Amino acid sequence: MEITQDAVRRVAALARLAVSDDEAEHLAAQLTDIIGYAELLQTVDLTDVLPTSHPLSLYNALREDESRPSLPRDIALANAPDDDGEQVRVPAVLEG
Repeated sequence: MEITQDAVRRVAALARLAVSDDEAEHLAAQLTDIIGYAELLQTVDLTDVLPTSHPLSLYNALREDESRPSLPRDIALANAPDDDGEQVRVPAVLEG
């Protein structure tokens, strides 16, 4: 399947992108190559290949949750630029 320069310009217009004639020509050639490669991949025999979501075996590397003492409040607030004795104060970031 060949992607034309007109198709590139049409898609660029839909995406509200400015594309020069040289860029349209270059992109049309690149997209034609990409589509050609995708078509080539469609010809690969996959009858003995199991479907998978990832080519590598994945495992969960998280540790188990365990309860332990937290940092005392006075130490946690020691380096805070502004606090009210119980929590860190931060500047408002929302308007209104």
